Amino acid sequence: MLQCAICVQKKFWFPWLGVMVGAVIMSAGFVLFTNPYKIIPGGVYGLGRVFHYLVPSIQTGTFGLMMDIPLMIIGLIVFGKTFGAKTVFAALVTPLVMNGMTNLVGENPDDGTSFISQFFNFSDNLLVAAIFGGVLIGAGVGIIVKFGATSGGTDIISMLLSKFMKMKFSTAMFIVESSVVVIGMIILRDWSMPLYALISIFVAAQVTDFVLDGASYDKLLFIITDKNEQMKDYVMNDLKRGGTYIKSRGMYTGKDRDMIFVVVNKRQISEVQDKVKNVDPNAFVVIVNAQDTFGEGFKAFPE
Repeated sequence: MLQCAICVQKKFWFPWLGVMVGAVIMSAGFVLFTNPYKIIPGGVYGLGRVFHYLVPSIQTGTFGLMMDIPLMIIGLIVFGKTFGAKTVFAALVTPLVMNGMTNLVGENPDDGTSFISQFFNFSDNLLVAAIFGGVLIGAGVGIIVKFGATSGGTDIISMLLSKFMKMKFSTAMFIVESSVVVIGMIILRDWSMPLYALISIFVAAQVTDFVLDGASYDKLLFIITDKNEQMKDYVMNDLKRGGTYIKSRGMYTGKDRDMIFVVVNKRQISEVQDKVKNVDPNAFVVIVNAQDTFGEGFKAFPE
């Protein structure tokens, strides 16, 4: 009985701990590698860094939180319960960790006294800073998403664009992140930094994909449930995906039923699992890696 209670507690706290670890790693990427060198790798914290240069008395993490709060409220209104408490937790804890790290290690590589200046100075190796910043930011975001949350911020804007402008999430994210880089370039008046920012964004995206699921990009889901209509509404209206009913018959019961077949990307897996669990705890779900997926909403057929 005691062992069962411990397992339940571990199952409850482990995802929250995972989100915390992801937030710490992502914060380290910003604080140690990108923030000190005006590399703006997108996101609200990249934009927060731009505003910090304009108002030095307010830290980057604080600016990020100031932008995150209204975005979270909008996300909760638009997406409801699917938005997730863990996303709110990640969005709140990240700026606190980021500000704490900044106070500890400093942020000016030229001050001659801080940890950044004396032991972790990449002023002459901005390419290294961009790459390793991207690695840590991507790893942190990947861990956060893997445990059923998002990093908030521009992810929420991308979700809103995807929902209301009827565009793919990846396209919306590219538009939003590119806009942040352009804003940073204009305000900071440094025309070379976008090149490093793009490197950092690219590396972060690749590492996020790797953390989430190695080389596999899409997932096949086979769902057997008594709540087909609710799942159909969720897949088509919330995920913006199509699906297929496959006629099936239970070997034990001999009962005919429709099995749902749907393809989603790796970022949506945790969300789908939570939804199925909430709609029908007795559902049966099989998740399979898709080596390649061609068609509307995925990759174009090769020439």
